[in-house]
Amino acid sequence: MNYGFQISSSGLLTALYRQDVYANNMANMDTVGFKPDIPALMQRDAARTEDHLPFAPSDAMLERLGAGVLAAPTRVNLAQGPTKITSSPYDAAIEGNGFFQVQGGPKDAGRTALLTRDGRFVRSPQGRLIHAGTGAAVLDRVQRPIVVPPGEMKIATDGTITVDGAEIARIGVYSAKDETAIRKRGGSILEAPAAQVSRMNAGAGLIKQGQLELSGADEIKTLLRVQETSRDVDSNLAIVQAQDRMMDRAINTFGRLA
Repeated sequence: MNYGFQISSSGLLTALYRQDVYANNMANMDTVGFKPDIPALMQRDAARTEDHLPFAPSDAMLERLGAGVLAAPTRVNLAQGPTKITSSPYDAAIEGNGFFQVQGGPKDAGRTALLTRDGRFVRSPQGRLIHAGTGAAVLDRVQRPIVVPPGEMKIATDGTITVDGAEIARIGVYSAKDETAIRKRGGSILEAPAAQVSRMNAGAGLIKQGQLELSGADEIKTLLRVQETSRDVDSNLAIVQAQDRMMDRAINTFGRLA
């Protein structure tokens, strides 16, 4: 394969990847608790270096050009988003660090913890406090589902839930020891290895009743990123087309027999 094609196509593919990531962030600007993705790139080494074949035949000049770029693992921006006041006593937002934890399925038990900053909670017909988006039970400070009896519910900043003045449970606020281990499960749900997740000390993240954390995607910055990657796509596509014209000329003009 033509080396110029290889380098320019790597730039085109990674630009398309970045464009998709930023477009997804833009599409979730109204998603409660959404955490935007941060795409990253890494330089690709020449084939002889990448494959650990130092004695393979190669061209020193071409190796100095590198082998283009690759997409690095996408990171999640966990910075706190803006909040809004709602009229529902079941809505809750965390001010500061930490996540709510919801109950996972049988395959998650003991292996994966499900976290979220989306505090849209409701009371199920069985009385459990559940996450409105997934129907998963919200967990307390000892990772047990919370049961809320009928009555006027209030949530203190430390997560203590009272119904008609009687304390019934305390919502857990959790964190991951290594935030780079946090990945997206889907929607506003994040996941991390269970061994990485632990309950935060009281007061580290304050719970605000009747509020919701909005999407962490900044409208203006995200739009500018989409436009920037669109220009990168056009630029790399133009280089691919130039390589194609050069190849065409080399074969059909300079390579023609007299």
